[in-house]
Amino acid sequence: MTPQLIFYFILGIICFNFLLETFLDYLNFSRFDTQIPPEIGQLYDDEEYYKSQNYKKDKFKLRLFQSAFSFILIVLFLSFEGFEKLDTLAKQIFDSSIGISLVFFGILFFASEILSLPFSYYSTFVIEEKYGFNTSTKALFWIDQLKSMLLTVIVGGIVLGLIILFYQVVGRDFWWYTWIFITAISIFTNMFYAKLIVPIFNTQSPLEEGALRSKIEGYATRLNFELKNIFVIDGSKRSKKANAYFSGFGKEKRITLFDTLLDDLEDDEIVAVLAHEVGHYKKNHILINLLVSTLFLGLTLWLLSLFVSEPILAQALGVEEVSFHIGLVAFSFLYAPISLITGLVTNFLSRKFEYQADDFAKTTFSSVFLIDALKKLSKKSLSNLTPHPAYVFFHYSHPPLSKRIKNLENNL
Repeated sequence: MTPQLIFYFILGIICFNFLLETFLDYLNFSRFDTQIPPEIGQLYDDEEYYKSQNYKKDKFKLRLFQSAFSFILIVLFLSFEGFEKLDTLAKQIFDSSIGISLVFFGILFFASEILSLPFSYYSTFVIEEKYGFNTSTKALFWIDQLKSMLLTVIVGGIVLGLIILFYQVVGRDFWWYTWIFITAISIFTNMFYAKLIVPIFNTQSPLEEGALRSKIEGYATRLNFELKNIFVIDGSKRSKKANAYFSGFGKEKRITLFDTLLDDLEDDEIVAVLAHEVGHYKKNHILINLLVSTLFLGLTLWLLSLFVSEPILAQALGVEEVSFHIGLVAFSFLYAPISLITGLVTNFLSRKFEYQADDFAKTTFSSVFLIDALKKLSKKSLSNLTPHPAYVFFHYSHPPLSKRIKNLENNL
């Protein structure tokens, strides 16, 4: 196999992914005007349904344009040996391999961020604004972008630097050390995400004493489920969309409610949503997802260790001298088909877990209140009620609303 053949193979993978995603988007687009399933047929009146269709179409057009823009850009960058030029530039700035790699990926990161900013801005201040979702200010938008970039540079730079150090010290066995290192970071992040990361962007406050907190605590007590950390987050300063999530383990576990959720749902509906989240915890879905992601991470790193030092991969990108950062870039392109498969597996598991969490909420609290909550949240967010099955199969981590309602209505 020659470097040129690998280069064309990489281009083929990029083209295949682009065509597949475009085809799936088109299939989904073709169902936007489909009649709403009967179990949710009363969710929208004609005017609201027309609004939801237009919202989906506007988002589809933006996604299609951004996808085509990214595809053309990466093909041109590869065709004109952009990675070789960037590698040369990085070597002119630093002599050490760690410094070269950090500069190399730093330039790629900032270039990617700058190119994606217009799309993020348009999505927030044109599409989301048009349909009444956006509550963010331009100042907050830019502050968020700056914070995200700084966080990525600091944390990402430290992690990447240590991985390259492992590679320098132990060679191809670096994958073991990296696997343990990143797994430890993942566990730490899961434990303390709400305390360390969330406060950088949002304000959290304990749920006030009152009827809602009493109902939540009463439900938790009935299940012998210790739940003292119930927080409300100020999601309304960016969007009117609502959410709730579970995070942490042991004494660090907590339920976080968006303030918009408190405005949109009745108390019993909120408890039903939390019962669903408790179901994820009781069914060990958080631990299973962590285990699965850890196993896939190990597989990825092991495969990376087999190929990262191969000269032919560097030569395929127009670079003669083997380096960790060039090998990593080439591998990331070649790994895309495997990543597609692992994504299908994790999405399948996630959809299965959603049904299980719904069943848990149904048996321990109420299917009626959960159905009402799901309908209200879907209506408020103008979510897609008629997604194409193929698009669901490839991309959805949650089952479509109609299927969740059918499942909840069984054996009422």
